[in-house]
Amino acid sequence: MKTITLTQAALNRGSLLLVNARHPLPECVAPERLTPFLDSGILLERRTALVLENLFKALGCASSLLPVSGYRTLTEQKQIYASSLAENGADFTGKYVALPDCSEHQTGLAIDLSLNQQPVDFIRPFFPRDGICEQFREKMISYGFVERYPEDREGITGIAAEPWHFRYVGTPHAAIMKLHNLCLEEYIDYLSLFPSVGKHLEISILNKSFEIFYQKTDPQDGSVTLTLPSSLPFQVSGTNTGGCIVTLWK
Repeated sequence: MKTITLTQAALNRGSLLLVNARHPLPECVAPERLTPFLDSGILLERRTALVLENLFKALGCASSLLPVSGYRTLTEQKQIYASSLAENGADFTGKYVALPDCSEHQTGLAIDLSLNQQPVDFIRPFFPRDGICEQFREKMISYGFVERYPEDREGITGIAAEPWHFRYVGTPHAAIMKLHNLCLEEYIDYLSLFPSVGKHLEISILNKSFEIFYQKTDPQDGSVTLTLPSSLPFQVSGTNTGGCIVTLWK
């Protein structure tokens, strides 16, 4: 066994970081953690960009699907929010545009996609449930992406259904969320039922076995100390909810 300690700063990132109106972004993304997605000029968190590029290549959809919006700075999110308020009003903006510092786009883990046809609506891109768009949805799960704002979850996410907005949560989490029909808020609550001291979630997904558990952070300094098997690869993601999620590959 090995023991590791992660600071609050280290836990202010990760593929399962929750950002919404109740859980604002804990810190800005460092520029070195971002990279352009293909030749679109849109930035994404490095792993997110790499995995999405592999997904695009597997589908051969680079000419069919158009990246519309990825990483945004706080300044950009403020401008988009103010512009939508002026052009579309408060009701529309509240449904489709997150408040500054409450937007997933500021994490670099989310992207809006459109079917490549003109005109392209920046706020509500056209991404139908057929053809290459539906092929993307079917394949994205095995690459760690989910449709972040599904229908009938508006009361939980605080955002109207957005069939064009996709979020990288990683494997096996995307597949488990799909299996149990959970949005990210619900999924983090679900994983909190598997604490570090107690029964862990053990599951086989995509022909691989995983062990997953939730660890609360220190209420004083936000750090966490974990004792993990020395021989197993693992990932730790902060949640921005007072805890972190540990994923072991078995």
